[in-house]
Amino acid sequence: MAGYLETAVEIAREAGALLAGYFERRVRFELKGEFDLVTEADRASEKLVVERLLTHFPSHAIVAEEGGGHETSSEYRWYVDPLDGTTNFAHGFPMFNITMGLQRAGEAVAGVVYDPIRQEMFSAERGSGAYLNGKRIRVSGVRNLGESLSSTGFPSRKRSHDVNIHFYYQVAMASHGVRRTGSAAIDLAYVASGRLDFFWEFGLMPWDMAAGVLLVQEAGGRVSDMRGAPHDINSSPHVLADNGSLHEPTLAFLAEVFQGKLRMPMPDMD
Repeated sequence: MAGYLETAVEIAREAGALLAGYFERRVRFELKGEFDLVTEADRASEKLVVERLLTHFPSHAIVAEEGGGHETSSEYRWYVDPLDGTTNFAHGFPMFNITMGLQRAGEAVAGVVYDPIRQEMFSAERGSGAYLNGKRIRVSGVRNLGESLSSTGFPSRKRSHDVNIHFYYQVAMASHGVRRTGSAAIDLAYVASGRLDFFWEFGLMPWDMAAGVLLVQEAGGRVSDMRGAPHDINSSPHVLADNGSLHEPTLAFLAEVFQGKLRMPMPDMD
């Protein structure tokens, strides 16, 4: 596929090394909203990625989180998060990554998620499977929600209005637990590699999911919105990504929460 994936892997490694250097120096952060953080590292990584992509694919469109993209009429469009997990990064918590996903005419065709701390490169190409450091990965075989381990997140925007706390509590009580890594791209990569059985979240941005969704699909999993409708990274209000075996039972469980049918009441504070 014209070397798209190989080029993305090469750029992600270079950007990852850049981020690792900033991480060791504990760079300062600033607010770009009431809660959203941005650092010098975000901007430097985005500049590097966009420049490299334009060198290799000058006609391609690029959508990047910090606004340094490149708009064209090309059917090829890259979605770039130069530092997914900025809050973790800014606080010295070693869970962050660079993620890049490529779409052609609206269909995901290639994507990478690179964790520079663990030196783990998750990669996928449409029709060719998903890989971790060059080795094929598959979703888990868990079939029972009660035996599952999942992950979710809480977007910083309007956090106090986020209904996800209801879903978090119900899933946590009905399963082996719910993790929160602070990085949607890592969560999706972990579903693809079988480390997690499913992931759900509200209000993600396209660059959060472009690569991860493809990873899950190419690893044998399923992706929809939380009500079971087809998922679109640009318009869906929420996402459910899982190992496939858990898709229908998880949708049924989430439907109960949407309807206010809570199996486990919130505990009293007394």
